[in-house]
Amino acid sequence: MVLPLLVLLPFLAVVIPLVLANRSRNVLAAGVALAPALGLILLLMQSQAVLGGEVLTYFVPWVSQLGLNISLRLDGLSFLFALLIFGIGLLVILYARYYLSAQEKAGRFFAFLLLFMGAMLGVVLASNLLLMMIFWELTSLSSFLLIGFWSYRRDARQGARMALAVTGGGGLALLAGVLIIGRVVGSFELSEVLAAGDLLKSHALYPVALVLVLLGVFTKSAQFPFHFWLPHAMAAPTPVSAYLHSATMVKAGVFLLARLYPVLSGTEWWFYLVTFTGLATLLVGAVTALFQHDLKGLLAYSTISHLGLITLLFGLDSDLAPVAAIFHIINHATFKASLFMAAGIIDHETGTRDMRRINGLWKYMPHTAVLAMVASSAMAGVPLLNGFLSKEMFFSETLHQHLLGSFSWLIPAMATLAGVFSVSYSLRFIHDVFFNGEPINLPKFPPHEPPRYMRVPVEVLAFLCLLVGMVPAFTVASLLASAAGASLGHSLPAYDLAIWHGFNMPLLMSFLALLGGILVYALRAPLFRWYDGLPPMNARVMFERSIIRLRRMTLRIMQTFENGSLQRYASWMLIAGIVVTAWALTPLSRMTGDIPLSVIDPLTGLGLLVMGAAGLLTVYYHRQRLLSLLMLSVVGLLAAMLFARFSAPDLALTQLVVEVVTILLMLLVLYFLPDKTPVESSSLQRTRDFVIAVAGGTLIGVLMYAVLTRDFSSIAEYYLANSVSGGGGTNVVNVILVDFRGFDTLGEISVLAITAIAIAALLQGLRLPRASLDPAGNPWSPETRPLMLQVLARFTLPLALLVSVYIFLRGHNEPGGGFVAGLVTSVALVLLQVAYGQRWVMERLPFSAVRLAGAGVLIAGVTGLASWFLGYPFLTSTFGHFNIPLVGEVELASAMAFDFGVYCTVVGGTLLILSSVGRLGYSSEEEL
Repeated sequence: MVLPLLVLLPFLAVVIPLVLANRSRNVLAAGVALAPALGLILLLMQSQAVLGGEVLTYFVPWVSQLGLNISLRLDGLSFLFALLIFGIGLLVILYARYYLSAQEKAGRFFAFLLLFMGAMLGVVLASNLLLMMIFWELTSLSSFLLIGFWSYRRDARQGARMALAVTGGGGLALLAGVLIIGRVVGSFELSEVLAAGDLLKSHALYPVALVLVLLGVFTKSAQFPFHFWLPHAMAAPTPVSAYLHSATMVKAGVFLLARLYPVLSGTEWWFYLVTFTGLATLLVGAVTALFQHDLKGLLAYSTISHLGLITLLFGLDSDLAPVAAIFHIINHATFKASLFMAAGIIDHETGTRDMRRINGLWKYMPHTAVLAMVASSAMAGVPLLNGFLSKEMFFSETLHQHLLGSFSWLIPAMATLAGVFSVSYSLRFIHDVFFNGEPINLPKFPPHEPPRYMRVPVEVLAFLCLLVGMVPAFTVASLLASAAGASLGHSLPAYDLAIWHGFNMPLLMSFLALLGGILVYALRAPLFRWYDGLPPMNARVMFERSIIRLRRMTLRIMQTFENGSLQRYASWMLIAGIVVTAWALTPLSRMTGDIPLSVIDPLTGLGLLVMGAAGLLTVYYHRQRLLSLLMLSVVGLLAAMLFARFSAPDLALTQLVVEVVTILLMLLVLYFLPDKTPVESSSLQRTRDFVIAVAGGTLIGVLMYAVLTRDFSSIAEYYLANSVSGGGGTNVVNVILVDFRGFDTLGEISVLAITAIAIAALLQGLRLPRASLDPAGNPWSPETRPLMLQVLARFTLPLALLVSVYIFLRGHNEPGGGFVAGLVTSVALVLLQVAYGQRWVMERLPFSAVRLAGAGVLIAGVTGLASWFLGYPFLTSTFGHFNIPLVGEVELASAMAFDFGVYCTVVGGTLLILSSVGRLGYSSEEEL
């Protein structure tokens, strides 16, 4: 139970900041920190087993028919990322306690942060690809809330919208790729997917699946050309940037590269797509970072560059490249999170992040300056710091790849060039901020050191940069080996984390990068003039313009297809149905099958003729509303009789009762409408409708003829064979509704309850004028409560209740059930309301319609949960035979409880809808 607890802890703790929102900041931060602290302890308790090579798993079937299960996995790779999520998350909570002002809603911020933490843990611990996709999308949604936390700022809203659009679009592509992988492999379970690499790579759909998965990876990890969203996400509070955009969210993409490396890598498709995307991102991010004047802008583009470096390593065809990639993931998380926090401190104490103004801060903030310089040096790859070790491994692996044949030297050359700019922008961060003269027009002057505990997270991370850089074998070796082994899926190649490997080419490349970076920074003036001369490109403006153009195009399309005309909607739908059906029938060589049609007896033929005539009369008299409604009711009645004729008594009974309720509802509506429909359609529109109706009717007739004259297998045989043995009922229709397809029924009654409540809410307070004259001009009878109707209603109610109870109790074995019984009860209660008024009836009813509908859904849901708690799938039913004194042996099925929930929902929902429409003609002062 440790693995589900690790994922659930942040979600369960979301209530803590909401409850403690009005308490002191210390109490709030301490309460929020409980979840990651406890999670970190639980995670470290598993370290011995995981670092020893053991894989911890947790599996509970969920929606197994879709391949979706609650399946979790803790191996070296997921352990590493969970450690980063919990560890850096804990530091960010401490940092945010001092960063957020007293006026800001810290409780809401911490709730969003915990929601994101739980989503990231779900991504890295999920062992089912569909389950991972659920958490993947939740990271996009929660990051949207965090980036847009300062919603009063336009740049925050735009940055959040851009991040959600790009990563959400990539998520859709990833979902498609995951579905293809699951189809090819035959399972979404990670253990089976990882074992099926050869099968997937040899499949014709491998390139499609790879491209779709990489789209999800590249958008999430801000790879070129999808990198533009990350700099604009810097409008978020700095704790968000330190957590999401250095250690967690942007690492989700490279985590997926590492996780699916054994399945997708090893092909030219993989090498070229991943390598060149990573290389382009590495260079674009490194070069652009140098010219940013915003501290967080510089860090954002440097993050893009380092993510490109990691992606490039996963794309190389050398054995040790994935190990170097995972090592750099660890190092980048530490030095980049500390740099973001340092930037937040500088912004917090000076009031600006513009490096052209925040000069000479060494004199005012020496402690912060030392911490930032350590982290910047690690980012630049200075020896004795962790960034140097992983960058040297990176340079080494670029020398050992052979992707481009005789041009393979281009990759190490470009890597060295990127290293030059990495040193240059790191040097700019140090020099321009802490030296380079005096501050210029700071909003807050003089700046000073932040509160003591605001520096603690930066100190911890900077210390880790030093510790890993000096003694890597004693600090990170076992963690790296475990994570890399879990990613590769086989034994690790030989490598050494020693600080000194002698004079070799990677060392030379490192020193060339250091010297070249210093030289570029020293000669930066002409470079800045060149950059300023480039055409201005603002990704946010371009994105917003694209959204505006997309909106305009969508409006034009909507105006064509969705102009408020119900006729047009129906015509497009019918035309589409006709075209699709006709297209599906074209492969048939002949319409007639080998099975002869049944002979129609005279009585059935007469019923069909009357039904057809009533349908035509409904159309002919459609402008006379009442008459057309009467003709329509004839069609419904004959449909019920046809069901009964062809041995479907359940359908006949349901159709009959539904027809009564529907006609009653339509009569209530017709009371407020004119007697006749005005002529609104032109001759052309009527011709169009006639052609569509004839084409649709002919096509459906041909389709039915083609189906009925051919042999086909039906699932009905399964239900007939298993109705008694599996559901304990001889009424197959009812057993299907409350047992075999109970989940569908639960959804349907939920929709009914929601619809009824929505209708009541929409009509609440609406009062329509009542007609005083009938269509002929005669006044309506002043007797609104006829005595005969009152007597009839009082006599009908107990009889209807008795019938409904009888129909309900017999429904599992004979025609009936909760749905029909509920409609019978509803009609009787509505009749009572018509006779005595709604207020008179409501005062005597022991329940409200809203609560009854909600109680019905709740009863049905609890019935399903009961089987779940007993260890069976959701909504599994059971039955048995019991001997009751004075009654004898009876059969009782748990599905009856579910059916009772259906009954309550139907009664409450139907009563609520009919009552809401019926009271439209009464004023608040009148007796209802």
